[in-house]
Amino acid sequence: MSNRRSLLRNLFHLAWPVLIAQLAVTANGVIDTVMAGRLSPVDLAAVGIGASIYVTVFITAMGVLLALTPCVAHLYGGRQYADIGEEVRQSVWLSLLLSVFVIVLLRNPDPFLALSRLTPEVELKVRAYLDAISWSAVPSQLFRVFYGFSNGISKPRPIMIFNLIGVTLKVPLNLLFIYGYFGVPALGGPGCAVSTAIIGWLTCLMAWVWCARAEEYRPYRIFADFSGPKWAKLVELLKLGLPIGATFLVDVTGFTFMALFIARLGPATSGAHQVASNLAALAFMLPVSLGNAASVLVGQALGAGDGRGARRAGLAGIGIGLGSGALVSLSLWFGAAAIAGFYTNHAEVREAATLLIGYVAVYHLFDSLQGVGLSILRGYKKTTVPMAIYAVALWGVGLGGGYLLGLTDTFGPPRGAAGFWFAAILSLALAGGLVTAYFLKVSWVRTR
Repeated sequence: MSNRRSLLRNLFHLAWPVLIAQLAVTANGVIDTVMAGRLSPVDLAAVGIGASIYVTVFITAMGVLLALTPCVAHLYGGRQYADIGEEVRQSVWLSLLLSVFVIVLLRNPDPFLALSRLTPEVELKVRAYLDAISWSAVPSQLFRVFYGFSNGISKPRPIMIFNLIGVTLKVPLNLLFIYGYFGVPALGGPGCAVSTAIIGWLTCLMAWVWCARAEEYRPYRIFADFSGPKWAKLVELLKLGLPIGATFLVDVTGFTFMALFIARLGPATSGAHQVASNLAALAFMLPVSLGNAASVLVGQALGAGDGRGARRAGLAGIGIGLGSGALVSLSLWFGAAAIAGFYTNHAEVREAATLLIGYVAVYHLFDSLQGVGLSILRGYKKTTVPMAIYAVALWGVGLGGGYLLGLTDTFGPPRGAAGFWFAAILSLALAGGLVTAYFLKVSWVRTR
């Protein structure tokens, strides 16, 4: 009983700071949307499209860097503290290489813009947004190294603090660059990207200064030595990280194309879908934080040679993830009408959103299962099979099935946005079941 309580306490200790940190990041996007929406439809569209392109590129690169967390957790569990410093230094080099990739794509967005068929006025602002936010590529990737390192050694609170500082700066910096004060030119919607870049540099500098000065980070000797790029180590990180990045790419593009297809059904349906997808993303922050915590505990147990402890941590994470997911799902199900009314007072949009939120309630339960399970498998350094599962489930069943159910008469009359969400539920049920089965197999082998 005491071991179970200790495990649950450690899960909570690691999960709640990450949850707050993730909500702070999400809040930045909400602030940009609200403030750009008060300017003009052109600025709102530019920020929305620019942010979608940025998130697609950034999250893919960020996913590659998530390889650092299980690597650090394994070393931490094995008390190989000096090796952690070298792992972090090599991840810094990897983050700089990824930053080049991000900058090139953001400053040459023509392939993305060709899909959107924007008006010249919107396209001009989107390009300005992407140019500005490209300046955040280096600090954002470097901060992700600090993120992975701190989580791996069970120190998530500094991440939370720095993200909270960033979100408190968002509104005043947005006001400064959107409207122009103190001699600063008014940039409109692209001013949101300028503030994001500045906050990125500030949080990155604060994080690494903290790392250099805080006593709790000294055993890892991050700054004690200088290491040039070691290609064998970089290849090792890429082998683990590239499938993670590809998994994120599948997830992001699946949602992006779902929104593009639903947009064909008219602005009211598209608006209702935006409400539903926003709720789904917000609710997913809880399984993300629980999965991160379970992944760290799994990695630390494996590093200490405790395969049974790793399996217990994984099972606890999945159990708590499903339990909390059920509570959130019930809240969405019974509160659908009220939530839709909070988002919009447009009767047609509100009615359509109420229906879709019911789908989101079921969707979230399976999202919790697959989200936690996927993170736990990263703790086992298993990323290739989950990537394949995701591609088949989300692109094949989710996006492909959604297109057939929502826009064609292949399986009866087209079901519109509801058809896409029904297919999305099926895709996550498939992904969650397969990911959990794979975890049970992998964890069982490590206990023998």
